[in-house]
Amino acid sequence: MKRTLIAAICLMTIASTCVRAEHARGDAAVRTESSVRTGAERMDKYLPLLEGKRVALCGNQTSVVGKTHLVDTLLASHVQLVTLFCPEHGFRGQAEAGAKIASGKDALTGLPVVSLYGKNKKPTAEQLQGIDVLLFDLQDVGCRFYTYISTLHYVMEAAAENHVPVIVLDRPNPNGFYVDGPVLEPDFTSFVGMHPVPVVYGMTIGEYAQMINGEKWLANGVQCDLTVVSLEGYTHQTRYELPVAPSPNLQTVESVFLYPSLCFFEGTNISVGRGTVQPFEMYGAPLLEEGDFKFTPHAIPGVSENPPHKDKECRGFLLREEADNLLDAPDKPVQLNLEYLLTAYKYYSDKEHFFINSNFFDKLAGTSLLRKQIIDGMSEKEIRESWRDGLEEFMEIRGKYLLYEE
Repeated sequence: MKRTLIAAICLMTIASTCVRAEHARGDAAVRTESSVRTGAERMDKYLPLLEGKRVALCGNQTSVVGKTHLVDTLLASHVQLVTLFCPEHGFRGQAEAGAKIASGKDALTGLPVVSLYGKNKKPTAEQLQGIDVLLFDLQDVGCRFYTYISTLHYVMEAAAENHVPVIVLDRPNPNGFYVDGPVLEPDFTSFVGMHPVPVVYGMTIGEYAQMINGEKWLANGVQCDLTVVSLEGYTHQTRYELPVAPSPNLQTVESVFLYPSLCFFEGTNISVGRGTVQPFEMYGAPLLEEGDFKFTPHAIPGVSENPPHKDKECRGFLLREEADNLLDAPDKPVQLNLEYLLTAYKYYSDKEHFFINSNFFDKLAGTSLLRKQIIDGMSEKEIRESWRDGLEEFMEIRGKYLLYEE
């Protein structure tokens, strides 16, 4: 009964059209969707480009115009929509992280859905055949290991190779107000890190698309015919609260904010609360010897079928209040919080098995150096110093592609 209740609560949360904090925030801290016009809402900018064209859409549950899905909006506007592409988590965003997504049909519209997280992560020439223009509209969260930017890369690459124009409908980056972390090294390139950028890159997905194109990061240096429909009312200091959960385990503004610092734990034996009603708002494990918070992960259908430490009590820390304090103080400097990792390693009783898969941790970090620095007992200050040159070089590249004020 308890597990059924937990599953029901989580699924109701995911189905909600809004990711909301439990208390109101000041206007200086958070600007909601009423303050910013997304690219999808600026229909006068892109509908003329779709007239008389056979259109494909790469999107998911975050692809909305107000409270209406972009698919319904396009069909109501008599756009000839012929194919839907979807990323990790599926077109309606109901699959857990890492779950393979099958192609098929969208149950609500009957349109064919092509999964880019199943047999192929890159659209094939056959899948693009007969398509005149490809719309891309996904809500990114501003972290290198969040796979929507990897899907963006492959969509742009396939479109360039098959001479299909791409229109990116820009959306705010909820972590777009800072840049931090190690820059990815080429040896650690994977689907959770495809480009030489830091963990947090401080760019919208439209700006990021311009960077991929401009820096010729696509295979063989090809460049796609790219149009970005920009935002209105947005700057990089905007604290934007997402109107729709971007994936099943990022359900609140706090989890989205904590995600860049906590996702490193996915390569360790530490749980980030998958299998609870507050994923990515905590961390802990049965073998963690410090912590003032306890939680027990359970299987939640469609969200976390087999979470780390399933049905085992974990000891650790709840971070929601810490996230709230930072979100409510927009003038306070923000950076990745390495103390979570350093504290967990310090108090984990079986250090030999802290990194359950060092290769995956290194892919998340974009380097093997961070893992070695943690094992060697380096301080956060010392670790940060090793990032400095890479961050300075990246900031020079980033500056060429920004569309919005810092």
